[in-house]
Amino acid sequence: MTKGDVDTYQENGQWKNRPEGNGRASSTHDSKADAQAQGREMAADRGVEHVIKKQDGTIGEKNTYPRSRDPRDIAG
Repeated sequence: MTKGDVDTYQENGQWKNRPEGNGRASSTHDSKADAQAQGREMAADRGVEHVIKKQDGTIGEKNTYPRSRDPRDIAG
């Protein structure tokens, strides 16, 4: 992850958001959907990548903000 990228992950039954470089989560949520929404907002505000992990800790999705920074030239 690039410095400041936002990581959404599950830990101890709760979904959390943590900007890379922080030792602790910035927000904690009961549902993945709530954590994803907050993480997306954090990443967009910072202009970084949002890394969304599955319950098992593997990467499920990555989104770059703003979209113009996405190194992949893929429509959609």
